[in-house]
Amino acid sequence: MWCVHWRMVSVYAVAHFIVDFACAFLMFRSISMSPDWYLCILVYNFCAFAMQMPMGIIADKVNRNYVFAAVGCIMVGCGFGLTATPLAAAVLIGLGNGMFHIGGSVDVLNISSDKCSALGLFVSPGAFGIFFGTLLGTGAAMPALPVVLSLVVIACLIVLTHRVFGAGYVSNAPFSPAAPPKLLIAVAFFFLVVCLRSYSGLAADFPWRGAGQWGLALVCASAFGKTIGGFLSDRFGPAKTAVFSLGIAALLFLLPQVPFAGVLAILLFNMTMPITLWATAKVFPSAKGFSFGLLTFALFIGFLPVYLGVGASPFWLVALIAAVSLGLLLAGLRGIRS
Repeated sequence: MWCVHWRMVSVYAVAHFIVDFACAFLMFRSISMSPDWYLCILVYNFCAFAMQMPMGIIADKVNRNYVFAAVGCIMVGCGFGLTATPLAAAVLIGLGNGMFHIGGSVDVLNISSDKCSALGLFVSPGAFGIFFGTLLGTGAAMPALPVVLSLVVIACLIVLTHRVFGAGYVSNAPFSPAAPPKLLIAVAFFFLVVCLRSYSGLAADFPWRGAGQWGLALVCASAFGKTIGGFLSDRFGPAKTAVFSLGIAALLFLLPQVPFAGVLAILLFNMTMPITLWATAKVFPSAKGFSFGLLTFALFIGFLPVYLGVGASPFWLVALIAAVSLGLLLAGLRGIRS
């Protein structure tokens, strides 16, 4: 059973990279040329993140998570055929991205139980996908056809993996979003943590970000931080992991001129992502798609201030956000364990 679970997580992790790569590639290769580019960014992020909450409710009820994930991959591929209408392409790839994330996340949450490591492995490749998709999308060397074919192949692999190992998958519980008021307060804390993480991740503009390989180092820190956080949470517990990661990150954010300190701060700051996903799903064990979508909606909320032009934040504020996030996360974790 353990091997089945990790095969499934591995396929979804690879698919996560491909889907996020494809979306970033198309956004910067074609959609960025549109006079409606600024609107397309908003529409894409709304469809990809905010819409995951209603999608999650549907996925919870339908109980065909692998179908959701595979159809999402195909939708993103179809978006490449709508480059003549950039706004429509942004909508389609955004919805496809959301469907993939919901399908994959519910399957991974279903097997996670009291563990965060599988969640960390599932979410971490997305950072690499966005980085390399943006990098290659802004150039002209890479054709779009291999990207579309990759989406088709990974969609088929998702379906094939379920066909072969589906007996080891865990089905969705009968849908019910009900939770005691005390636990809903904990969810509100987790929601705020993700809002703050989203905002600070976009607003933290290191002065050396574009120098040499430091941009790639930050992407690696973001990705590996999520993976490491999942494993450390399983080993030492989510509360201790949160104190270690966010406490040190808050201090390191006060050294923005030092590249190594900034990279380490980003790695530590991202270690709590699988913890918030796992903890929210614990509150809604019969609505895991809804719980995942609720936190991706928080990502969208955190994106809005930067989109509306708030701009880069001073690093003392980013450090304060890390400290406040720690307090909120510990309060929420205490609520779900008491």
